[in-house]
Amino acid sequence: MPGKNATFSVSRYTPEPGGLWAKLTARDSMVRRLDWPLLFSALALSLLGALLVWSATRGRTALTQGDPYSFFFKHLLNTGIGFALMIATIWLGHRTLRGAVPVLYGISVVLVILVLTPLGATINGAHAWIVLGGGFSLQPSEFTKVTIILGMAMMLAARVDAGDQLHPDHRTVAKSLVLAALPMAIVMLMPDLGSVMVMIVIVLGVLLASGASNRWILGLISTGVIGAVLVAVLGLLDEYQINRFAAFANPDLDPSGVGYNTNQARIAIGSGGLYGSGLFNGHQTTGQFVPEQQTDFIFTVAGEELGFVGAGGIILLLGVVMWRACRIARETTELYGTIVAAGIIAWFAFQSFENIGMTLGIMPVAGLPLPFVSYGGSSMFAVWVAIGLLQSIRVQRPITA
Repeated sequence: MPGKNATFSVSRYTPEPGGLWAKLTARDSMVRRLDWPLLFSALALSLLGALLVWSATRGRTALTQGDPYSFFFKHLLNTGIGFALMIATIWLGHRTLRGAVPVLYGISVVLVILVLTPLGATINGAHAWIVLGGGFSLQPSEFTKVTIILGMAMMLAARVDAGDQLHPDHRTVAKSLVLAALPMAIVMLMPDLGSVMVMIVIVLGVLLASGASNRWILGLISTGVIGAVLVAVLGLLDEYQINRFAAFANPDLDPSGVGYNTNQARIAIGSGGLYGSGLFNGHQTTGQFVPEQQTDFIFTVAGEELGFVGAGGIILLLGVVMWRACRIARETTELYGTIVAAGIIAWFAFQSFENIGMTLGIMPVAGLPLPFVSYGGSSMFAVWVAIGLLQSIRVQRPITA
């Protein structure tokens, strides 16, 4: 028996390196270092989108085949799968995926090529889909946006992150542009002009973040302007695409035909006022006046039923996503991570502006979904993979004292 005045010494337990404790600590650190505002904003947009999609489709019996909850549950399922893809992307890590970029790029190119074969299907004038059966389809161009970002980032950052160069040289920039041009040219043949527009903006954002010479930026912008003129002069656009631009240039042109979508969209948003008519109570929405309201024109449901306040809330949430992505791009210490984050920012920012702008009549109709909000599996999966890449860049950045 120890004496009355005996003292006990308790030594701190030192966990074995690489043991279970180290693994649990690493996981806890990873969870704590996630960008929670980014995650919650993206999730809020997806869940709000489920309600808006439900409102837009529940009365369209021909579309839902009599099940008013069909698109609501499919949107939630797409969100769940997208969330799982985000977790998988974080677990793998953007640095691990860097080594798999050639394989991922090759798969994406093969998929967009398959669209041009008899396996491809035409939806809303764009031959951009692969029908999988059972009511499911795949739009490969959505995943091509991700692989273009990863592929260009891998090439442009390789020698800079290795310490061999301060900025990508002209030869490296030229190779990265060829890498991006191949899938873009295939997507243009579909034709899917909206996706090509997004890819062009992605390329510009990537080059700006990489520190490439400004001559490349100016050259690309000039080439784009010249190319747009040649496309118009040579008549390379399909009739429905020409009609969309004509309706944008003259909103009063054929209001019951090519200008119908944009006119009805503006009526729906304008009727919402400050607070809206209430969820599921929009006359334009319940009357089914706005075509493709669950996809390209989902913002009109928010404008009509949630009003300026609700629609502004969606824009605010998208702004939070951009803000957090900008912060991640700024704080990472590797050029590869900066370029990936910048490409995602350019993608989300332009696609959101184009989608909302076309419902307001300030941008031409281009058939682009609103990120996280619009119905569509391919788009939902791609944007959540992008969130996973952003989270991986944040989680794996060095901790500064």
